[in-house]
Amino acid sequence: MSASSSPGGASGARALVGILAALGVALFALPLVGLLVRAPWSELAGLLASSAVHDALRLSLQSSFSALALSVLLGLPIALWLASGRSALRRAARLVVLLPIVLPPVVGGVALLLAYGRNGILGAPLESWLGISLPFTTAGTVVAAAYLGLPFFVLSAEAGLRTLDRRYLALAATLGAGPTRRFFTVTLPLVAPSLGAGALLCWARALGEFCATQTFAGNLAGTTRTLPLACGVAMETDPALAICLSLILSSISLLVLFVLHRRLELDR
Repeated sequence: MSASSSPGGASGARALVGILAALGVALFALPLVGLLVRAPWSELAGLLASSAVHDALRLSLQSSFSALALSVLLGLPIALWLASGRSALRRAARLVVLLPIVLPPVVGGVALLLAYGRNGILGAPLESWLGISLPFTTAGTVVAAAYLGLPFFVLSAEAGLRTLDRRYLALAATLGAGPTRRFFTVTLPLVAPSLGAGALLCWARALGEFCATQTFAGNLAGTTRTLPLACGVAMETDPALAICLSLILSSISLLVLFVLHRRLELDR
């Protein structure tokens, strides 16, 4: 019997895997432990009651939920179209829509400026014809957050639509249901878990957006300074406040992961 197949060799391999797994988990757990250990718990209530935190939280919720609404409004038709065929045009469109997932966020911010800035491809006509300017405005934070969050919604929604059992649609059609009724009474209920997961990921990504927002919308207190941007500013001026804001964002992220995990368990 070879050494690798002996009981001792198998135990050694399991021990090595266990050690490496423990090191990997520790790599991610230690930063969270650091936040909890260094958090100024006695000052937490006073820091969170400051107007700067309230303004940043208000802007974050406003921009993230607005970005989610925009992502659903535009993302669901995109997902429906992508899931309805496999043409070269759809493959190219999918690459364009999903590119922000892997694109460095600062590059996304620069690209948004070149497209929707005052001298951008669309931004210049918008400002000269309609007087609409997106950079360095609250609306700009919504656009930046939607740009980074929408791909997650499309990815999840398309996956749900592609795995949809078409026999239910065919059965509904034989019973006299038209396309619109089939969509609202059959398609949407069946893909609701995928839509919910995509919406949650989209919202979390929009809430945590930093680089693209700062590049495209700026970092203006009360106008574009969301929680992540406020955290970045606080790191230079008030580290205790930065830790508190990090705790808020970490708690929201953990809650999102918990909800997604529970959803995956229920779907099994």
